[in-house]
Amino acid sequence: MAVAEVAGPVQGSARDRSRIGRIRRSYVLRRILKSIVTAYLVVSASFFLTRFMPGNPVDAFVTSKLQQGYSRSDAIAQATSLLTYNPNESIPKQYVHYIWRLLHGDMGQSIVSPGTPVTSYISKYLPWTLFSVGVGTIIAFVIGVLLGILVAYRRGGFLDHFLTNVSSLIHSVPNYVWAVLILVVGGVELNLFDVNDVQGTYSPGVKPGFNFTFISDAMYHAALPISVYALTLVGSWLLLMKSSTTQVLDEDFVTVAKARGLRDSRIRTMYVGRNAVLPLFTQFAIALGFVVGGSTLVETIFKYQGVGYYFYTAITGRDYPVMQGFILVLTLAVIVANLIADLLLSRIDPRIRTEGARQ
Repeated sequence: MAVAEVAGPVQGSARDRSRIGRIRRSYVLRRILKSIVTAYLVVSASFFLTRFMPGNPVDAFVTSKLQQGYSRSDAIAQATSLLTYNPNESIPKQYVHYIWRLLHGDMGQSIVSPGTPVTSYISKYLPWTLFSVGVGTIIAFVIGVLLGILVAYRRGGFLDHFLTNVSSLIHSVPNYVWAVLILVVGGVELNLFDVNDVQGTYSPGVKPGFNFTFISDAMYHAALPISVYALTLVGSWLLLMKSSTTQVLDEDFVTVAKARGLRDSRIRTMYVGRNAVLPLFTQFAIALGFVVGGSTLVETIFKYQGVGYYFYTAITGRDYPVMQGFILVLTLAVIVANLIADLLLSRIDPRIRTEGARQ
């Protein structure tokens, strides 16, 4: 009887240790936990940077209201309601209230447009940025991968030198410079399009909906931002794919495939292309996150009304709650993109999942 009583707790403890061991060895769970911790640190950093930066939002808001004739108590009351924290509270209490509101989806209200929640800005304008950035990045990825394979197979030739140099040049120019060049050269000098007509996300009078009129009009207005994102990124994808393909071509399994007499088309797709594109999947997802954050100047130049455009207007208008909300969303976009990249690559390459189990 005593042996059975002792064996029970021992077996339960062994099961607990086994369960903990499986959790520690789980690649997916470790990446998710790491992303959650990173997101928490970003949220905390955003809170403290806003509170400790010179000329904090409460003082700026109160000063502007005092100049308009408001009493100091009324100005502080408005600042408290709009900025979702009491400036007279201690920093730790403000921090706890800030985290609590975020967990309930409350990012505060706009100062420029009182009564408008920051979440409504994000939910209204983020889809436009994701659409233009996503389409532009996918176009650049597909074209860059195909050209990269072609250049790798023709190493040392004219096409290799030409496309490599052009890609390096395109990649070195910032996206906002390409946006200005497209507007000036295409819209003003060559008169290929009406500069005023392409501004915005869709034309006035067009009713949003799942119909051909709205979709075609939205595509027309998004064409220039999409072109800028695709043009900026295609060079980097070409160079990365060329380098990856060149390394794969020197692998032993490619030599063995050629010795077995397999068709060149099968070797290019199943052996070379499939293995060469693996390292690019991680960078593709990461690129989506970073391009979302880098859309501010492009959307401002084209007046394309996504989160980048309204982030710029919030900066110029000192709309601190909107600024803080957009910074949080743009930073989290990078974190989520990294997580998706890691999980996607772990599915494609099983060696990554098993690496944690051996550690």
